[in-house]
Amino acid sequence: MKPVIGVGMVGHAFMGRAHSQAWRSVAAFFDLPAVPSMAVLCGRSAERTAAAAEELGWAAVETDWKQLVKRDDVQIVDICTPGDSHAEIAIAALTAGKHVLCEKPLANSVAEAEAMAAAAREAATRGVRSMVAFNYRRVPAIALARRLVAEGRLGELRHVRAQYLQDWIVDPDFPLVWRLQKERAGSGALGDIGAHIIDTAQFVTGRNLTGVSALTETFVKERPLAEGSEGLAGGNRTGATGTVDVDDAALFIGRLEGGALASFEATRFAAGRKNALRIEVNGSEGSLAFDFEAMNELWFHDHTLAGAEAGFRRIVVTEPDHPYAGAWWPPGHGLGYEHTFTHEVRDFLQAITDGTDPEPSFDDGLRVQRVLAAVEASAAGESRWTAVE
Repeated sequence: MKPVIGVGMVGHAFMGRAHSQAWRSVAAFFDLPAVPSMAVLCGRSAERTAAAAEELGWAAVETDWKQLVKRDDVQIVDICTPGDSHAEIAIAALTAGKHVLCEKPLANSVAEAEAMAAAAREAATRGVRSMVAFNYRRVPAIALARRLVAEGRLGELRHVRAQYLQDWIVDPDFPLVWRLQKERAGSGALGDIGAHIIDTAQFVTGRNLTGVSALTETFVKERPLAEGSEGLAGGNRTGATGTVDVDDAALFIGRLEGGALASFEATRFAAGRKNALRIEVNGSEGSLAFDFEAMNELWFHDHTLAGAEAGFRRIVVTEPDHPYAGAWWPPGHGLGYEHTFTHEVRDFLQAITDGTDPEPSFDDGLRVQRVLAAVEASAAGESRWTAVE
């Protein structure tokens, strides 16, 4: 019999649903050293949390995350709340000896992220593991891109271009949800989706950003208030409006370790683009390109080939020897967004049982947080070049 690891999850909205799907499905497709048990779900409303637990497959309910952390049937705490609560929950859980999976960005400030990373390093000395949930690392095509770079297939890296384009708040009448409030979200498009492309670029290249020059903009500065609005969902308008105090878009250039130049664009105002996370890397011996709206494809150019036969070619990343793909369907049968979370919890469970440090670590999350802070500082200072701490 495989050991059972109890999971307690805090939050049950968009990310909570995605993580629940992962915990439900992971043991059915991966040969795990331990089996997760969906022990308890925590939310502020007893009624809504009970309904979510029944729908999503959780065995019990709590309305106070502090009680969840104390439970003997919980060994993993999965944090799917807005960023303003990440630090308090994660540090308390790590101190209590619970493994922690925390949604991105790690925190709402560098100071909070530093405290979380320090708690994670101390907990690791006691065998307690932690990971930040940058799920796009677990897209098979992104993992394959990292492999190609690590194998030297691109040669000397020279350019990185990363974009994350969405359009869900183009309508000025979309309500002032928590993702548009600095107190809860920390920042706007920058932290919400910009954090993803920062992590993706650093993951694929294996290089960290050393400095940035940035612009940010808030296109719609007042939005309607609405009752019951959460995350990406609206609610009943109240007739009043509130101030949007986060960025709607962020644009910055940067330099990676080793000298490669990079450009980044994160916006929720790209009309017609639903979830276009894109990255292209150019090197002396080749290039690769990826767009999440075609997530099962990676485009690769081998510049060492003769010109008569060189050019970008499409790799359908569904073969058994592609990262993660062999656990699922026959070649050519594509994966979806939800599979990235299944891969994430699979890797986390494997690290816990192996006694190794999972990636991305809280230190990785802290590095991303420091880039976010440098972007904000640069944008506030007339785009001056700003070093990443």
